[in-house]
Amino acid sequence: MSNLAWIFVSTLLVNNFTLVMFLGLCSFFGVTAKIETAWRLGLANTFVLLLTAIFAWLLNTFVLGAAPYLRIVAFIVVIASAVQFVEMAVRKYLPVLFRQLGIYLPLITTNCAILGLALFQTSRHYTLIEGLVFAIGAGLGLTLALSLMASIRERIEVADVPRIARRMGLVLVIASSLSMAFMGFAGMGSAP
Repeated sequence: MSNLAWIFVSTLLVNNFTLVMFLGLCSFFGVTAKIETAWRLGLANTFVLLLTAIFAWLLNTFVLGAAPYLRIVAFIVVIASAVQFVEMAVRKYLPVLFRQLGIYLPLITTNCAILGLALFQTSRHYTLIEGLVFAIGAGLGLTLALSLMASIRERIEVADVPRIARRMGLVLVIASSLSMAFMGFAGMGSAP
């Protein structure tokens, strides 16, 4: 497998930010009641991840070489700016989605998956193209995790599940089952 394909598959499945590394759990638990909302938040996260990958590479390559101790602060400023841009665009062009996402859209700023992407990308010394593939894989992995959880939660709403089990306890059991399933990909790419 080529390096770019491996980065993509690894980030999407093997090292899924949400189900394997447990990053971005706030939105994973908070916005997964409806599949449409989860899918849209996943795409918004993917867009922010792409912007973060571009700016993290630019900052790391051209600005932070002399001051690596400013890396985290610089990345947080970039992430907050990107999220503000996305929030303004969603508010203007998709007001229904803006109301559906509620507080979770601005909370992308504090989503540890976004900061994790910038830190992982720079510590692994990815090129710009590798960073973009890494961001797309991470974003689609997050979208996949959100969509899987939302589809299961929608199904539970119409299933004959005892009322007491419909709360967060069952959601945590579902999340742990999804996590174990994705951790099964951990052996991919290793020699026999």
